[in-house]
Amino acid sequence: MRLARKVAVSLVVLLGAALIPASFAAKVQTFTGTVSDAMCGAKHMMPGDDAACLRACVKKGSQYALVVGEKVYTLDTSDKATLDTLDKLAAAKATVKGEADGDTIKVASVTAAK
Repeated sequence: MRLARKVAVSLVVLLGAALIPASFAAKVQTFTGTVSDAMCGAKHMMPGDDAACLRACVKKGSQYALVVGEKVYTLDTSDKATLDTLDKLAAAKATVKGEADGDTIKVASVTAAK
């Protein structure tokens, strides 16, 4: 009886330890909004084409951003394919999946919004 109890307690401790990291893992969320850049946010400063302004700002070092309603999220990625997709979707609606941390989204994927 004592051995069975020790085994049961050990299993509970092991299961608890295994589940703790999962509970602290950040959740991947889905955000849909307009692709922009962190410098301009929701309102582009250069007259004319918003996509051209966005691309010019990114070339000067600004990061891509996603405008969701009134909120502007900076998009954190260094993946070449993701950056290419963001460039193609400049000033267009996109769906971004990633982990949000305040005003920054660590990007897992980007697709055109449906």
